[in-house]
Amino acid sequence: MNVQLIVRIVLAAAFGFLGYQISSRFLLMGNSGAQLGINIVAAIVLGAVGVYVVPVVSSWIKNWSTVFSQRVANEVISQLHIPRIRRSSNGKEKEKSTYLNPIVVDTSVLIDGRIAEVAESGFLSGTLIVPRFILSELQHIADASDALRRGKGRRGLEVLEQLKKSKWIKTVIYTGNPPDEKNIDDKILGLAKGLKARILTTDFNLNKVATVSGIKILNINELANSLKTILLPGENLEVKVIQEGKEKTQGVGYLPDGTMIVVENGASFVGETISTTVSRVLQTVAGRMIFVQVSDLDKNKTTK
Repeated sequence: MNVQLIVRIVLAAAFGFLGYQISSRFLLMGNSGAQLGINIVAAIVLGAVGVYVVPVVSSWIKNWSTVFSQRVANEVISQLHIPRIRRSSNGKEKEKSTYLNPIVVDTSVLIDGRIAEVAESGFLSGTLIVPRFILSELQHIADASDALRRGKGRRGLEVLEQLKKSKWIKTVIYTGNPPDEKNIDDKILGLAKGLKARILTTDFNLNKVATVSGIKILNINELANSLKTILLPGENLEVKVIQEGKEKTQGVGYLPDGTMIVVENGASFVGETISTTVSRVLQTVAGRMIFVQVSDLDKNKTTK
């Protein structure tokens, strides 16, 4: 039995007793039987008042006190000139707090495809946000008449599907209203600013514009370059010469991660694996290039 029920029973008994006493004193009947009936009816009526009317009155008092306190608070705020916090009508504040460590995804990074492997490795954390206009652009590319362009679009959609199934990172399709910009890059920049998010891309131009705008960029190409094998001048390296270089005397080989190796005086070793010594490492916008010299042992082979 809860407290509210006990209080109502006590009030009913108290009001019933009060009604019995009032009827006995003020409603006098000559007949004793009629007097008893009047007393019982009065007790029942006032008992019902105690059961049903009092809770209604208490609820009214509670509501009135709440309204009164709000009016007092508003009056105090207006007198003290305290700014009021208004709730957002379009739900943007709620939307901002929904995404944990938001990252807006560009079309280029989905077509590139390496983001799926990075996400599965567990090195990427947060919420990948794919705007609806990026998805529409991917679908448009996938429907292109050109076979190469169509293949890129389909690969981007496949990568997106892999990301949505990943257990390491959350991927959501952003269906909110995009910024009022015609250019896709401008829309991405505006959305990233609105959500206070970073941008994941491989686009060099978008990278530069976002950096100037103060938006944090996660560039897959920069990540790949930073993970490539670090070689210092003087280190020995086994290189398979694949082809001749730009200069007639140069040969070209590659590391397993795709880093280009320029072999000085290596044109005559095309198709062979030779011992070389690193002479210098050049970092370019396109990536890292390693220049090597043919070892003395292999030089002697050519001389013979």
